Amino acid sequence: MRHIIFHIDVNSAYLSWTAIEYLKRGEEEDIREIPCIIGGDKKSRHGVVLAKSIPAKAYGIRTGEPVVSAMRKCPVLRMEPPDHKMYARYSRRLMELLRSYTPDIEQLSIDECFLDFTGIAHRFSTPVEAAFEIKNRIRTELGFTVNIGISTNKLLAKMASDFEKPDRVHTLFPEEIREKMWPLPVSDLYMAGKASVEVLKKLEIRTIGELAKADPDYLEVHLKSHGRLLWEFANGQGEDVVHSEGEEAKGIGNSTTLSEDVQTEEEARKVLLMLAESVGGRLRKAGKKAGSITVEIRYATFQNVSHQTQISPPSQADSMLYQKACELFHELWDGMPVRLLGIRTAKLLEENAPRQMNLFDYMETIKETRERRPEKKDAKHQKLDQALDEIRKKFGEDAVVRAAFLKKEEEDPKDQG
Repeated sequence: MRHIIFHIDVNSAYLSWTAIEYLKRGEEEDIREIPCIIGGDKKSRHGVVLAKSIPAKAYGIRTGEPVVSAMRKCPVLRMEPPDHKMYARYSRRLMELLRSYTPDIEQLSIDECFLDFTGIAHRFSTPVEAAFEIKNRIRTELGFTVNIGISTNKLLAKMASDFEKPDRVHTLFPEEIREKMWPLPVSDLYMAGKASVEVLKKLEIRTIGELAKADPDYLEVHLKSHGRLLWEFANGQGEDVVHSEGEEAKGIGNSTTLSEDVQTEEEARKVLLMLAESVGGRLRKAGKKAGSITVEIRYATFQNVSHQTQISPPSQADSMLYQKACELFHELWDGMPVRLLGIRTAKLLEENAPRQMNLFDYMETIKETRERRPEKKDAKHQKLDQALDEIRKKFGEDAVVRAAFLKKEEEDPKDQG
């Protein structure tokens, strides 16, 4: 039996949850049915739109745009402040309901998750029947609506849940890609950011179908590894493993909420370097090497996105973690201000464990060895990292500081006595 995965996404979560609270308090007007947004400050009109109602969307209001711009588009627009503690309560209730079906749930953000339906498929006549039951229970018991996408992997399930909204169930099985996904504009493809879409337009690639039929080597010339990733997504290739909380707990990671939003890739790289050193140190302390790494971004709009890649061969070196994290950030970031950055490693192995390779791993290792001898390089970096760990352990965390972390005035000899 093939894998069946659901992607469950709350429709305009912040606004829906706020509407439910207001109705409970006795308010007669449902803010989901009028032009309304969540975000910003009523008096100053500063901030950005975090969520919008369908009537607000009709005025051309977009999530992430400045509140003052939204108010110009719709003078009668109602604006309500965010309440993140309340959102967390509703998110917990949603996850509790879903876990009454299966523990195989991977939560992506406060309002969306993947659910592996494969293990409970025998309880229902079809996946669609199960999805409608779950969707209707959420609406009846919790008071808000969700979209559920169904497919054989996570990518296609997520694409399906983004079809017509709200309160819908959609399928996007591999045999339906040509009809349902390929005619869509390439901007609708997951991970196709503004910059990538502009490059693809210059290459006269405007639909997902045209991208799927393009030469992946040609795409790599123009978009590097992200070009091949987009080609794979356009052809429906994606991971089919749902990482439940139990599996995620086996990983090692770190994240930081930034005091000021990161606006440039250079600023982000400094944060990623700090996180890579932290995670690398924890891996070495635990005697582990990581076989995969995930970078998480939370935008100033509180939207969460993440992307994962393999580390082959598995490593605990700061430099390798940093290199992979920077590649993922470059592929993932859409240019919006960043509020939080995180690195998480998984597929952990004992640092002295023998590595069993399959044919594809072997060919990749041969290729990398010809290009840059990664094993020797990784061993050299590992010794350096271990030496730095010992210095920090003996003299404190600030005993060795990378030049990238020094303030400009500290780098100028004229300012030093």
